[in-house]
Amino acid sequence: MLRIKNLHKAFDDFKAVDGAHLSVDKGQLVAVIGPNGAGKTTLFNLICGQLQPDKGQILLADEDIGKLPPHVICRKGIARSFQIANIFPRLSVFRNVQVSVLSQQKLSNKLFHPAAQLAVDETNHILDSVGLLDKKRDLAGSLSHGDKRILEIAIAMGNEPELLILDEPTAGMSPEETTTTMALIQRLAADQGLTILFCEHDMEVVFGVAQSIMVMQQGKTIVQDDPLTVRQNIEVQQAYLGDE
Repeated sequence: MLRIKNLHKAFDDFKAVDGAHLSVDKGQLVAVIGPNGAGKTTLFNLICGQLQPDKGQILLADEDIGKLPPHVICRKGIARSFQIANIFPRLSVFRNVQVSVLSQQKLSNKLFHPAAQLAVDETNHILDSVGLLDKKRDLAGSLSHGDKRILEIAIAMGNEPELLILDEPTAGMSPEETTTTMALIQRLAADQGLTILFCEHDMEVVFGVAQSIMVMQQGKTIVQDDPLTVRQNIEVQQAYLGDE
């Protein structure tokens, strides 16, 4: 579904992404790991069109999307969540997701009445699928941190993505919230046929969920392989996982 070949992005003299390679097959859960400054978020920004690469290819189903703007890439089936929850805190949980659904249906120019009665069933279905239906009338800003992150996933789901990109989906969560969120992500992938690419610092989460792991260091791809092979890679052990 997604292939990244020899991708480069520099900011002045700083090479944020410096020859990255990535392969994501349809239906996979793929993790990108690496220390702070490795280039993970920049890589995601390049894939989603927030940045354009200096060199290299970003192929979505064999189409190079590297020069396309974010809204066009979104229409092609890529949705994303960010490190910090990106929601409308003064709107209800329902309205947050409804806006996303209306945008996907190209009805976002009707955000006020009578749009309130549009896409109701679709919005309720998404909220039910992520476990937030009982909180649909709550203000988004009043949710717990974990529920805000889940709401952001629901907003992304409103765009009917085929590829969902999650930037540190469990950041700041308690262990219980982390378990719940990752179980949700796995269930969404299985039930809805989603392909999921995520970046995460929690190695227990990464090795417990990902089917393929790409390791970045200083903007480069060290390795991408199955979790067992990555865990046994000497360079990865030394750089990220310690002696154990």
